[in-house]
Amino acid sequence: MLLRRISRAARRLPFFLLLVTAAPFILEAIIHVWRSQVPRPARDLDAPFFTTCQEPDVAAERENAVLVMLARNSERQKAKRTVRSIEAHFNQWFEYPILFLNDEPWDARFIAELNKTAGGRGIFEVIPKNQWTFPDWLDQDSAKKSIEAQGHAGAPHAGKEGYHHMCRFYSGKFYQLEALSKYKWYWRLEPDVDFTCAITYDPFVQMAKHKKVYGYTIALWEVGKSCPGLFHATTAWKSLKGIPSSSLWSAMMEASWMPFPFRSFLSWLPHRDAAGDVWSLCHFWSNFEIADMDFFRSRAYQDYFEYLDKKGGFYQERWGDAAVHSLAIGMLADPQQVHHFEDIGYRHAKFYQCPANALDGQLPDSPSLVKNKPWSPESAGGIGCRCECDGKTGRNFQSYCLDRLKQPSSPKKGWFS
Repeated sequence: MLLRRISRAARRLPFFLLLVTAAPFILEAIIHVWRSQVPRPARDLDAPFFTTCQEPDVAAERENAVLVMLARNSERQKAKRTVRSIEAHFNQWFEYPILFLNDEPWDARFIAELNKTAGGRGIFEVIPKNQWTFPDWLDQDSAKKSIEAQGHAGAPHAGKEGYHHMCRFYSGKFYQLEALSKYKWYWRLEPDVDFTCAITYDPFVQMAKHKKVYGYTIALWEVGKSCPGLFHATTAWKSLKGIPSSSLWSAMMEASWMPFPFRSFLSWLPHRDAAGDVWSLCHFWSNFEIADMDFFRSRAYQDYFEYLDKKGGFYQERWGDAAVHSLAIGMLADPQQVHHFEDIGYRHAKFYQCPANALDGQLPDSPSLVKNKPWSPESAGGIGCRCECDGKTGRNFQSYCLDRLKQPSSPKKGWFS
């Protein structure tokens, strides 16, 4: 009997030794993941500016702001669709100028039709060639071969030279345009966009009042194979400048369960930092953004852009402006400076956001809103103003990325509470 007990104990010994050996590593991994959790604020730092319709204050002072659309002459009808929509749902009351940008000279018909659609507030500028081309120091032959290879690999838009110029332009050169130099705020528009709710307050005024620097509607994943080196470059710059990680930055990350010291070996993989933690690829979709250009004109942001530019990744890979903007916001902005416009109905391509209408908040007798189309049914908890969509499906990317990026600003319970 004694011998059998000793035999059984001997057989269990390797497992016991393995458990004892592994325990410190497992404990360290648990602590690492726990320390990476995003703290919830004591109060909501990103509540909607309004949750019902407002009577448009057409006499109120405006911000120094402009609506901006990058378009081609061939996109005349798509551009008109967007401008008709933004005019009907917002700009008929607030009358901000609309700046149209093109990398080629404008067609006279485009100017005439879009200026008329914009109520005479259209400004038409051509982007200087030195801001829409390969940088002088880049090997163009190598870049063009890389672009061709990216196209064959199937990364979205990565085989188009002009798309790479656009990503680089919107990432940094955009904010240096002479045509934009007199403005502080911009609202980015795209051809072929529908706004589906009335925006009866001035977003620029509210952004300034609440000390916001960046506003968005949709958050989603970046295509990982389009930018395998972007996060490595970003974290290298962040480390070089000694920038501490904010809660917003942490919300963009996923902590690795691999224990130390093995975790650092993961840093060689795409989208991971020196510690082996991974960027979730979640980012703000820049096709809609309302932002303070002083943030993007700052020395810190421009230094970040120039660092990325010298890496060549806008051409050797397809570093998108949405990802660049988002990572910069995560590094350089406080969570309370970022605003989710969850009350704005918006659609571009297959992506949309559709809030439900506020109950008893539609101002049915408003003389200013009389021209707006009949609105969809109202519902308890709705925050939309005369939204034409029904609000039953609020958005088509409603979970993971939006939940993560709103963590640092919202005390609401969610997946990661």
